[in-house]
Amino acid sequence: MLRKLPLYAKILIGMLIGLAFGFLVVLLGIQQFATDYIKPFGTIFLNLLKLIAMPLIFASLVSGVGGLSNVSSLSKLGIKTISLYIVTTIIAVSIGLVLVSVIRPGSYVSEAKRVELLEKYSFDLAKRQQAAESITHQSPLQFLVDIVPENIVSAASSNTSMLQVIFFALLFGVALILVPSSKVAVVKDFINGLNEVILKIVELIMHTAPYGVFALMTTLFVDFVGTDVGASAQLFTSLGVYAATIIIGLLLMAGIIYPTFLRLFVGIRYLQFYRAIFPAQLVAFSTSSSAATLPVTMEQVEKELHVPNEISSFVLPIGVTINMDGTSLYQAVATVFIAEVFGIELTLVQLLTILITATLASIGSAGVPGAGIVMLIIVLNSVGLPVEGLALILAIDRPLDMLRTTVNVTGDAMIASIVAKSEGKLRAN
Repeated sequence: MLRKLPLYAKILIGMLIGLAFGFLVVLLGIQQFATDYIKPFGTIFLNLLKLIAMPLIFASLVSGVGGLSNVSSLSKLGIKTISLYIVTTIIAVSIGLVLVSVIRPGSYVSEAKRVELLEKYSFDLAKRQQAAESITHQSPLQFLVDIVPENIVSAASSNTSMLQVIFFALLFGVALILVPSSKVAVVKDFINGLNEVILKIVELIMHTAPYGVFALMTTLFVDFVGTDVGASAQLFTSLGVYAATIIIGLLLMAGIIYPTFLRLFVGIRYLQFYRAIFPAQLVAFSTSSSAATLPVTMEQVEKELHVPNEISSFVLPIGVTINMDGTSLYQAVATVFIAEVFGIELTLVQLLTILITATLASIGSAGVPGAGIVMLIIVLNSVGLPVEGLALILAIDRPLDMLRTTVNVTGDAMIASIVAKSEGKLRAN
């Protein structure tokens, strides 16, 4: 019976059992047992996610950008499409950062508990202070210098240099477009094949998620609660407010930003638009995969929104890889939330780094369930936050993933409509 359950149900079960077991560990006073025999499995799961992060973003991003060469006659369309996707992504990340900074879901954790968490995860505060001081003496454009690697092999060897890997992947993809197709056909086939293999590895890793979540939630509960069972209320309150923050942000994107864009650039009423793409939204919600939803999205955009196939067949597949508004908003909120829980104050430069990294990471994020978590590791590493904090949000990630994928697909359809209108090819209703 358990084998027939969908993955998200198994993850929820793993989370619940992990919390229950953590509660039992605290009651019995066997915290050392959890540390010695449960925590290692959580660490292995985190290592698997970190292991695949660099190859996933490289293969996915190069495959997506390099695929533009298949429509070389629409190079102007490609620039327009990618620019619009990036604009909406920046808006989504900015909304996420503003909301989480105002609502502060991590603030529901007491100061004493933050200090305890920092001690348990052995953070070197002195090094953080030195790093913060060194940043104040750097040029305001130093973050641009840090994006360009002097050695790609060195950058690829560390998950903390993912922004540099993203830059190289973009450069590599653009070069694939510029070189004649006959000379790079083998390279493109290799990259596309590599991308498929990496996605399959992600799928395999996600099958271990229930066990990883169990181990992470057990040890996190033990570390968080310590000997005070009543402290668990802080954790659940913070998680609830965190989820609400993301949902508010997604509603703002779907209910205000997208309708505004449609009204200004297309002239379509938002009710008409949402009625047209509702079937695609349902598929996206149930599968948490914009890639799996693509056929339905294309059908609805072409038949109901009257976008010609030459536009939809170009814009929508690119959107599966490049446009991740919901995912990037979630990454921004999750990153600041984890920082708040651990009592780490983020500087303005670090917030700017989150904005850039979340935007670029979303470009390379695969349109499959679980890929957003992998991309979140990149954002966490970019500002030096603990990946162990993922344990806080993995338990409720699936329902949020369903919602943010729905927003991703909605954004794809909106951009397709805008591009078709700008090209004068949006057929009259």
